[in-house]
Parts: sequence; structure tokens; C-alpha cells
Amino acid sequence: MRIYNSLTRRIEEFIPNSDKEVTLYTCGPTVYNYQHIGNLRMYIFEDVLEKTLRYLGYNVKRAMNITDVGHNVGDVDVGKDKMFAAKEREGKTALEIAEYYTEVFKKDCEKVNIKWPDIVKNATGEVEKYIDIISRLLEKGYAYESNGNIYFDISKMPNYYELSGKNQEDLMIAKREDVDIDENKRNPFDFVLWFTSSKFKDQELQWDSPFGKGYPGWHLECSAISIKYLGEYLDIHTGGVDHIFPHHTNEIAQSEAYLGHKWCNYFMHGEFLNDLTGKMSKSKGDFLILDTLINKGYNPLEYRYYCLLSHYRNQLPFSYEMLDNATTSYRKLRNRVLSLKQEGVFNEEYFNIYQNKFKVAISDDLNTSNALTIVHNLLKDETVNDITKIKIIGDFDKVLSLDLLKRETIEEGFKKYIQQKIEERNEAKNNKNYELADKIRRELEEKGIILKDTKEGTIFELK
Repeated sequence: MRIYNSLTRRIEEFIPNSDKEVTLYTCGPTVYNYQHIGNLRMYIFEDVLEKTLRYLGYNVKRAMNITDVGHNVGDVDVGKDKMFAAKEREGKTALEIAEYYTEVFKKDCEKVNIKWPDIVKNATGEVEKYIDIISRLLEKGYAYESNGNIYFDISKMPNYYELSGKNQEDLMIAKREDVDIDENKRNPFDFVLWFTSSKFKDQELQWDSPFGKGYPGWHLECSAISIKYLGEYLDIHTGGVDHIFPHHTNEIAQSEAYLGHKWCNYFMHGEFLNDLTGKMSKSKGDFLILDTLINKGYNPLEYRYYCLLSHYRNQLPFSYEMLDNATTSYRKLRNRVLSLKQEGVFNEEYFNIYQNKFKVAISDDLNTSNALTIVHNLLKDETVNDITKIKIIGDFDKVLSLDLLKRETIEEGFKKYIQQKIEERNEAKNNKNYELADKIRRELEEKGIILKDTKEGTIFELK
């Protein structure tokens, strides 16, 4: 398997630390709001990575954090506490908010066939490990106390900028004017390991520690959870390109200072989903969630298919027109697959030929677009009988997870959409607007829904 390693900025052969298992850490969500579909694109990429590794015969152990601590997710003591903002918005405690949005996120993952990681840990449950790491960093001289806070001294790490490719001079020149300078730091880019003195005096979640009552810095939780549950040597760490600096840069610094050796060999980063105004972001206040797509009549797996058409390292523009095109392609693909007959004698030779083609594609830095092309080529190959095609596609779907062989079920949100369209059509017919009624019927047919008018009213069924 060959993957693009952000550490070296080139595609490399993947060589795990151990023959027994591959350790994989993925940065999880901050659960103060819904995850938008751009967030889900990232988790789809990570899901494909894990399933590809398993498909190629690796035993994978994957961990993910849930950021429920309730602080701002930056390096500086500025901005607005995300959990506190959610408390003001919803009138719940920080933990109630975190629990609710964690469950929503988990259900969203299920809808787009993302496998829930083997190990999922809330940041609030790992305070003991944070204290252990900070204590050792203080002992070894990598951390220091200033005005009640504990900071990591980046000057002690000569390879600090290795992952990002940045340097301090460039960052100083590009420094935003709206970011307050933290006078407590020895160096401008030192980062907080533990807050006891903060602008967030009303922070709900705080813990007693040898450094004073407070809460951990954002970067610490991923290092702590990864080291505690996956060990001292991590194979692959993933996240979005916006995590390269400073989040993953700081993780490397504190982890290697704590451990005394190289921590992670491969970093993989996914690119953004862009709407018409640029990167999709919750901070804009107007972002698309999965249920919005479902309520508009899309199957969640149509969105997964849309993501798989593009390489994870390419920015993916989003528009409903582009999603409609992907939806049409996905539905044609599924209809073609479901039309295959359980007939003929299974041909193992053809199975092996196509499986090797698929492995070559998906092993090439997760080239899902080429992998889907192989599926289409298989369906057009008249030398392969239906039963063999069914077996091959079932094998491919272990990675693609598009339910290509599964008879479609209807999401509750989609049912509401259909019922709404039926009511609009009935109203159009009552008003003798038959042109509109026919348009609604055709719209539903394009989405795989057939309407039938009966004495009891209009019913629907899947095409």
C-alpha cells in the first residue's frame, strides 16, 4: 500500500511498526453542534482508509477522541468558548450538550456507513493521563509554568516545524492582528498544556490538578488518548488539512518530548469540502448537515458516493447540481447491480483478476475514483457472468460501503419528503394543475419512487 505522508510530503510505501496490527488514530469531533457534511467527508476518507487496510489483510486498531472538554479549540486564550456558546443557545449543561451531539454524530456515521472506531474516548475521561504527561514534560524541562498556566516550550524541539513546513519568521509576518498576544509565553508560539488562569472564568468543566484547578489545552487530549490506548508507537494519524498546524504539529512536539522517541510515522490529511463561499464551516453559522440532504430526498449513501468520486487530497466543491449528477450516477449503478441474476457458475479466475485490479487502485493512496471505474468496467464486461459479478461487487463493497447489493430502504426524513410531495401533487390535481402534478410524479420517479393512485389514496413504492 502506498500513501501520501504529510511528514515527508511524498507518496511512500506503508510499512507498519508491527506485523501484528496497524495502529490508527483519527481526530474526532468537537461536540457542541451538528457535524456538517464537510466534516463527514473527512470521516468518510478515514473510514475508507481503515477498511482498505483491513481489506488488504492488516489487523487494524483504531482510536478516536470526542472533544467534550468545553474550551475553545485554538492555541490562544481568545475567541468564544464553544461549549459555553452552546449552553447559552440551548439551555443545557456542557455534558448534556456533548452527549446529545455525540449521539447525533454517531447516527450520522451509521447513515453513511462509517464504521465506528474500536476505541472512542471522551476528553473529559482522560484527565489523569493529561496530568501524567504534563508532569513528565515539566520534569524534563519541555514545559514551564507562567501565571498559573502550563506551557510547552517549542524552542526545545528543533524539528517543531517539520510537519507543517512553516517557520517562525513566516508565521510572525503573517500573524493576525486580531489575535491577542499572550504575555505569559516565553515564545509567541508556545502552546498551553493546562489552563488555570483563563479569560473563561465561568468554564463549567474544571479539574483539580498539581498545577491548580483548571482544564487541559486542546492539543493534549489526542496525544494522551493515542498513547494510552494505541501505545508509544503510532502508525498513522489522520485529520483535516487545517489540523496540520498547529494541532498535529503540537501533538508531535508534546508526544515525542514525553516519550523520548519518534511517535508517529505517517500523517494523512483530507482536504476541505467547499461550498460556493469557500470552506464549509460551522463558524459561518449557515452550514449543511446530513439531515438537510435527507429531508431534500437524498439517500445518505448518495453523498458518500459523491465523496468517493473525488480523491481525499483534492478540495471538493459542493453544489446541489453536482450532488444531483452523482445521485443519478449512483442510482444507475445500483439499479444495474440489482438487475444481476443469481445465475451461472462462479468463476474464481475472474474474481481474482478483478480483485487484483481493485487492490491496485485502492492501494494507490486510496484512489476511490479509479476503484469505482473498475466497478463500472466489471458491469460492462460481457465475459463475466452475473453470479461472479455479484461476488466481486460484494467484495469491493467491503471498502466502498455503498450497499450496492442491498435493496434500498427509506430513511424517515425521505419518507417525510415523499409525503410532502404527494400532498403537493394532490393539491395540484385538486386545482386542475395537471402539469405540476405530472412534474412532481416525474421528480419522484427520478429519485426511485413510483406513485400509485388507489381508492384509499396515493401510495408509493421503490422502483
